[in-house]
Amino acid sequence: MRTTAARGSLARLLLLWGLTRAALLLCVLKVIVFPGPDVTSDVSVIYRGWYDVLRTGTFPLDDVTWQYPPAAALAVLSPGLLPFLEYATAFFVLALVADLVTLALLRYAGGGSGRSARGAWVWVAGVPLLGPTVYARYDVMVTAVAVAALLAAARYPRLAGALAGLGALVKVWPALLLLGVRRRCAWVWAAVTGAGVAALFAVLMPGAFAFLTFQRDRGTEVESLGSLVFHVARHHGWEGEVLLHYGSVEFLGPYVGWVSTGALVLSGAALGWLVLWRLRATRFEAWTAADAAFTAVLMFTTTSRVISPQYMVWLVGLGAVCLCFRGSRMGVPVVLVLAASAVTVLEFPVWFAHVVASDPLGIALLGARNGLLVAATLAAARVLWRGTVARRRALPAVGGVGRAARAPVSS
Repeated sequence: MRTTAARGSLARLLLLWGLTRAALLLCVLKVIVFPGPDVTSDVSVIYRGWYDVLRTGTFPLDDVTWQYPPAAALAVLSPGLLPFLEYATAFFVLALVADLVTLALLRYAGGGSGRSARGAWVWVAGVPLLGPTVYARYDVMVTAVAVAALLAAARYPRLAGALAGLGALVKVWPALLLLGVRRRCAWVWAAVTGAGVAALFAVLMPGAFAFLTFQRDRGTEVESLGSLVFHVARHHGWEGEVLLHYGSVEFLGPYVGWVSTGALVLSGAALGWLVLWRLRATRFEAWTAADAAFTAVLMFTTTSRVISPQYMVWLVGLGAVCLCFRGSRMGVPVVLVLAASAVTVLEFPVWFAHVVASDPLGIALLGARNGLLVAATLAAARVLWRGTVARRRALPAVGGVGRAARAPVSS
């Protein structure tokens, strides 16, 4: 009976995945025209241009929009594995494959003792909420690596460390996956893998670390938390401007540097809180590594001066891993992330023109999305702290001790 129910659940899961992913593919292939600006131009123009440069054995040294660690070249070059398809089509197909691999990992992980199928459902339902942007960026590929690393952490810490190290060289944030992992070997394997891959790229391809200087003069991106200051300030005489800058639409002008610095301070404070948590944490369960990674990435995403729509894919993936464990209490933060994803597709691409114009609709959408992210971050931090940091026992009142000491002993 249980086997029949499990098969029925799996069939429904795969049916929903197939229907929603077919819709996403039809959108990126432009069979269905999705509202708003064309989200596929990053693949057909920018990624394709990088692909042509990377094939020559060097990084795009003269392109300041290349702001990724060296292993990101693997994702950009991956469509070469399907030479019978045009570059953009091959990229979309590989993004679909990464999506399916992630689902398979989550579904398999959710089938054991103490596990739950909730994680797989979060992934199936959460990804299409972001619209075609998911398949028009390589973040879904990175998320697949991160999900594999977290799910391997309990039984295969060396593999988890190696995957986290590789992921960090594709898009930095997977370095946070090891925050809640206690096994030292995972950290060692992450460091060895990261150093080895970095050295290999440095030797074989010139300009592997040029990206470190390409973000020096960035402004505040129009979708970030700090951008709300300027969206409102534009209605009160602020004399800045909105420009395509370093590959994203940013605010440039008076006081932008202050807000950008403020974002860095908030990220520093988040790092300080995470370090304090790691020092104080005493209870580590099977799901702690996933909860800690989800919380850490939430913190750095929310406080960043750039919150691109595709960043939400990371949060959906990590939240899905959390809910693969019955013991995880991250349900509320994950639901908040799903709600933020639904709003994200409205602010980009559907009504992005309103966001750029800082009109009431654009400000309302950004306020709602970023407010949900802040709420999810605070809720996740609270859950992580309460679930892992032991409470200090209250000492008995001095007066009570004294009275007990003076009480007569009955004969």
